[in-house]
Amino acid sequence: MKQKGKKGNFMEKVAEFIVDKRNLFFLIYIFATIFCFFSMNWTKVENDVTKYLSEETETRQGLETMNANFVTTADARIMVSNITYEDAKVLYDQISEVNGISMITFNNTEEHYKDANALYEITFGAGPLEASSMKALDKIKEILKDYDTAYDTAVGYDENAELQNQMGMILVVAVIIIIFALVLTSTAYMEVPVLLLTFGMAALLNMGTNFILGKISFISDSIAVVLQLALAIDYAIILAHRYSAEHEIMPTREAAITALAKAIPEIAASSLTTISGLAALGFMEFGIGLDMAIVLIKSILLSLLSVFTLMPGLLVLFTPLIDRTKHKKLIPNVSIIGRFAVKTRKIIPPVFLIAIIGAFFLSNACPFCYSYTDLVTSNMSEKQEAYQKIKGVFGTSNMVAVMVPTGNYEAEAEILAKLEECDEVKSTMGLANTELMDGYTITEAVTPREFSEMIGLDYEVTEMLYSAYVMADGQYGQLLNLETLEIPLFDMFCSLKDTIDESGIVLEGEMAEMVEMLDMLDMAKEQLQTEEYSRMVVYLTLPEEGEETYAFLDKIHEIADKYYTEPVYVIGNSSSSRDLSASFAKDNLIITILSIVFVIAVLLFTFQSAGLPVLLIIVIQGSIWINFAVPTITETPLYFLGYLTVNAIQMGSNIDYAIVISSHYREQKKKLPPIEAIVVAINNAFPTIITSGTILASSGFLLTIISTQPVISILGGCIGRGTVISMVLVLFVLPGILVLGDKIIERTSFEMKGIDIGEREETGTMLVKGHVRGYVSGVIDAEVDGVLHGRVHAAIATGGIVDVKEEDPDAVEKAKEMIYKDIPEQNLEGGDDDEE
Repeated sequence: MKQKGKKGNFMEKVAEFIVDKRNLFFLIYIFATIFCFFSMNWTKVENDVTKYLSEETETRQGLETMNANFVTTADARIMVSNITYEDAKVLYDQISEVNGISMITFNNTEEHYKDANALYEITFGAGPLEASSMKALDKIKEILKDYDTAYDTAVGYDENAELQNQMGMILVVAVIIIIFALVLTSTAYMEVPVLLLTFGMAALLNMGTNFILGKISFISDSIAVVLQLALAIDYAIILAHRYSAEHEIMPTREAAITALAKAIPEIAASSLTTISGLAALGFMEFGIGLDMAIVLIKSILLSLLSVFTLMPGLLVLFTPLIDRTKHKKLIPNVSIIGRFAVKTRKIIPPVFLIAIIGAFFLSNACPFCYSYTDLVTSNMSEKQEAYQKIKGVFGTSNMVAVMVPTGNYEAEAEILAKLEECDEVKSTMGLANTELMDGYTITEAVTPREFSEMIGLDYEVTEMLYSAYVMADGQYGQLLNLETLEIPLFDMFCSLKDTIDESGIVLEGEMAEMVEMLDMLDMAKEQLQTEEYSRMVVYLTLPEEGEETYAFLDKIHEIADKYYTEPVYVIGNSSSSRDLSASFAKDNLIITILSIVFVIAVLLFTFQSAGLPVLLIIVIQGSIWINFAVPTITETPLYFLGYLTVNAIQMGSNIDYAIVISSHYREQKKKLPPIEAIVVAINNAFPTIITSGTILASSGFLLTIISTQPVISILGGCIGRGTVISMVLVLFVLPGILVLGDKIIERTSFEMKGIDIGEREETGTMLVKGHVRGYVSGVIDAEVDGVLHGRVHAAIATGGIVDVKEEDPDAVEKAKEMIYKDIPEQNLEGGDDDEE
């Protein structure tokens, strides 16, 4: 045996630097903590998912145009139950007097009074978070304080603040569950604070750097911390276990360096599948996929950074406490699961294949929805409960806005008239069909004589107003035909209001009523007309989603497009749903294919087998199909984004469970028959799977139980259910598949040229060639070239280990031939500059 002087590899040098400079890293993280406490408040959150639609979609273009041209005001639907119509009318009169309300609708029809329930539809004069709107709502609540009421309104409702409060509660409960799971898998109680400090820092870094992205979605902002803890906690557990094993035979510093050097490539490889699955989200046409991919991948990378640069120092710092708080293994032996899997290996895998074929068709029939307005969550806010209560009595109202270039009142009137003739339309509203007085609509054109008679104004004064209007418009030729000149009432009234405001005229008596009318017209102008666009509101009898609804949106376009050459926009929840459904099919295909391709690529190089990755993918993809067959079976609508996101997350993270069992199985198979190897593999992998799976599943279920936001709640439910299904399949189905497919795995295996630094454990007589670091009836770190009889648990570089049959006299020569055949010639010459 030839002994060489120790020469650390790159990973060891990196690990040595991190451990020895731990105080410097502590200082850096202290400064980072202070910075992140401030910077986490700089992040802007986008609550509107339609902002992530492609710029080519009508909804995106229409919303941007509408927001740029029209003032958005708050509204409310308020239901008063157990009341007579006469009393409801009295309340209507009282509410109408409240300042801050621009419009209130209530009448004796089933749309507003039904089964002793009164429904008031109110439009406020300002936005939902404006002081005047909130003050008006408070006044309404004071009027209705003695009645059974339901308020469906966004006034005073800060969804983002509510989400943050709920996520704080979820995080607290999640941490309690994580602590419990970590105690079970740890070797010492004081390992748990190290793990929590590491991931607390990682979570803070992620939240504190989100501002760099400019603006992130409320979904990414809400779920990132919980999923970061759930997806990346394994990395810290791996390092903790490595350190625990090394510290049994090494001093604290050396154990930390060795553990980190070994853990860096292992943890980095483990993270690749999760990152690959999340990366698939970034290729979605729907922009929120890229938003989530960036935030979540950043969270994984920052978790790796914390584990690699902060945790080693913490382990060294906490070692005295860790040594004093060691405890027995708390997770029991589960060989019974392995034996069950072996005995049923010819039954369960075939049944599983049949089940996933059925699940495939059921998941494809999943009742997807693209608007979460009507979704019911486990925990509902007061606003959601009010919406459901009102919906139960009066139903819902599907509203779409039709935006056309302004100025052609006749076209607007004809469009509204044609739409009202359609059975799919309940009612319409626009300037062109709003009745003003004496049978005149607000956009109807009238002569000076007709205008004078309508409002009771002297004809001479009216002529002066018409003349002023014509001259302001620069149409001086019209002055010659003033008596027959027709000007739309709306334009005339707007001109009159401007004249009154500029001149400071005070109208009294009957004319004072005109001031109120002019104020109402001014508010109508803000809502229904700008210099560039007119907006018409159409209430449909159709549901928000469905082919019939989408077809009618096209019909609205056909009607409106006949009158305009410029773009006409039809926008609302229905148009948004149509655009989202159009991108869903493409995004679903992209995510499914890319997540599988990315993960297979990682597994291919990890296991050096073409067959094994396919078997693992079948199991995890099967768990995904089973997961999304559940909504079909229960006939529960599933928000499409939950499917797309969980599809990628489940493939990227749950595949790790299959990898853990497969890795242990391949290791044990070197010294045991496949049937025995799989039993040992399951027993060894169970602590990792049960810990990681419990944390991820619990985090998902917490989201669905506590969050009132439908998207977050549905995402959590899908993640939790999918993780449980994956755990069950890898523990009870995958073992049988691995044993049955053992020949496929072996026949499709290949060797990658280069250095084999995998850790080996062998017992008996063997030929060893290469640099050995580990245990050979003691600790060894040397170049070895010879036959060894005993036990080896070490990393072997360059050559490897070949078992020798002692009864075969030519065994050693055969073994040498096998082990030397792939070693470069220069390595066979022996010796280098470090040889002693």
